[in-house]
Amino acid sequence: MSKFSLRAVITLPDGSESLPVTVVGRQAWMLDQLIQAGSRGLTSIERPAPRISHYIYKLRGVGFDIDTEYEAHAGPFPGRHGRFRLLSKVQIISDSRKAVAA
Repeated sequence: MSKFSLRAVITLPDGSESLPVTVVGRQAWMLDQLIQAGSRGLTSIERPAPRISHYIYKLRGVGFDIDTEYEAHAGPFPGRHGRFRLLSKVQIISDSRKAVAA
């Protein structure tokens, strides 16, 4: 069984498009989650996963523009957490889940 992968084209700030970018595994999962979250964004509190900020870091490294806004949280361990929002316009050109289903 192969890993989940997404192949995407990113619309750059100048309106041009990037070369296709492929992300695999947890980076693909994170990109999919960011797309689903839309302008609301997401946090590790809402989507508990190991190393969520690392997946964001890796996606930024291949060209995705992702914003981080810090929010306070209460509870037994009060502090701050990041809310991540995908700012890039992204066109998915290949999704391994759909290839398997077809």
